[in-house]
Amino acid sequence: MPEQSKSEPVTGGEAVVRALAAHGVTTAFGIPGTHNLEIYRHLAPYGITHVTPRHEQGAGYAADAYARVTDRPGVAITTTGPALLNITAAVGQAYSDSVPLLVVSPGMPLRHPRQPTGLLHEMRSQTEALRAVAAFSHQVSTVEEIGSAVARAFTLFRTRRPRPVHIEVPLDLLETAQPAGPVRLAPPLSAPAPSGPSLRDAARVLRSARRPAVVLGGGARSASAGCRALAEALAAPVVTTANGKGIVDETHPLSLGVSLHSPSVQKWLADCDAVLAVGTELAESDLWSAPPPLGGTLIRVDIDPARMYGGLPADLPLVGAARPTLEALREALEEEATGDPGARDGAAAVRALRAARDAETAERDARWVPYLQAARAVLDADAIWTSDSAQCCYYGALPHLPVGPRGRYLHPTGFGTLGYALPAAIGAKTAYPHRQVVALSGDGGLQFSVQELATAAQLQLPLPVVVFDNGGYGEIRDEMTARGDTPTGVDLPSVDLPALARAYGGHGTRADTPEALARALSLALNTPGPTVITVTEETPR
Repeated sequence: MPEQSKSEPVTGGEAVVRALAAHGVTTAFGIPGTHNLEIYRHLAPYGITHVTPRHEQGAGYAADAYARVTDRPGVAITTTGPALLNITAAVGQAYSDSVPLLVVSPGMPLRHPRQPTGLLHEMRSQTEALRAVAAFSHQVSTVEEIGSAVARAFTLFRTRRPRPVHIEVPLDLLETAQPAGPVRLAPPLSAPAPSGPSLRDAARVLRSARRPAVVLGGGARSASAGCRALAEALAAPVVTTANGKGIVDETHPLSLGVSLHSPSVQKWLADCDAVLAVGTELAESDLWSAPPPLGGTLIRVDIDPARMYGGLPADLPLVGAARPTLEALREALEEEATGDPGARDGAAAVRALRAARDAETAERDARWVPYLQAARAVLDADAIWTSDSAQCCYYGALPHLPVGPRGRYLHPTGFGTLGYALPAAIGAKTAYPHRQVVALSGDGGLQFSVQELATAAQLQLPLPVVVFDNGGYGEIRDEMTARGDTPTGVDLPSVDLPALARAYGGHGTRADTPEALARALSLALNTPGPTVITVTEETPR
């Protein structure tokens, strides 16, 4: 890493890269453009590896997945105007799913006239556009301010609900050498945790409850061991959101997995006399319907105080990070002697609820379950799955593909974007090249970002891409039919996706049985580059 004195001038581009490196950034995703070359000039000298997707939206999804699997912020670099707008869908997805994503871009010069001048990539306000989807969008006004802006972003990532941030460096500052001052670092603050009467009240309610439940969202990810220990201490069934999938091993006797959308599970939750919700909004995107009224006491654990009053308001709010809060709650439970958790049989309740959940959708989900079981059998326990807004993912894999704390399942939940799976798999595989990574998508969703097959082929990392082909947009087709409408704009001509993968420099095959999928996956996991595996089983529509 280059050394500079406090007073030695550096360009804005170097100041950006210096600040990123100082915060431990080693990988960035993006596409070079005319206006951001001064940033790219300094990446290699500061030890930052760069991955070039074929579209800025892909760069955003890859950086998002990199952040989810490493628990470190993902970084994406764009140029001005259309490039920055291209990444906004990924920024919106990171915002809804609480992902620490940092987007860095150039902007119009500081003294650029307010009236349009026809400058390349000119737009009225990049920062206003990004403020609509990010936690904040910060335009710096000096080279020295760049370090403070980056430190501000990393402080937010570490101490508050993590959400995406945009930093804009005006074009004239990128190329101008000014004193940058000392490197600014986000302070090493400890995660907050509640204490006192609120913890004791929560412990008393949970210990005395006859029908307790634990609901886990993505905010509980860092507290996997504590979540399991607390559930076992209470003999309480555990149900998760999509972002909470696998925090407690989904083969555990107390685990219902991703089942909040099930009417049977929602009825059970409403009948519980105590519900502990950790790191979740309990939102419509988690339940696939309006949150049900709860008959018992709702205890919410969240680092974001505003969440205590959204959706289902907390009866007992515990504001703090999940891990220290659950540790403190467990201690309070051990001190609380009332109640008899041994009288509960949470495992029996889970068995009955699993059966009821699966019976509700057995006919609908029959297409995917055998294939997913076959795929699960050939993958390691720490395999990473990336997902799309596709029927095979939210109806199939979310409830029916068991994942544990060693593995991960990355799903674009709240914003519900299409095209996430493939670039997200590239981001995850970049972070962990020696772990198995599988992308799961539908034919419609894949084609939102299918050009990233070229990125995967260039990286030459083994990457299976499993695609269930239903001839277009199956979910929207079904919704139109259910409304009594004539399906319009949803039936798309079949694309030879395996051939397209080969054209991009990868591999492709088809699987018409679960056994064929297992064989194709086993081969793809040991073949450099992407392998598109199209599941071709025909089912009635």
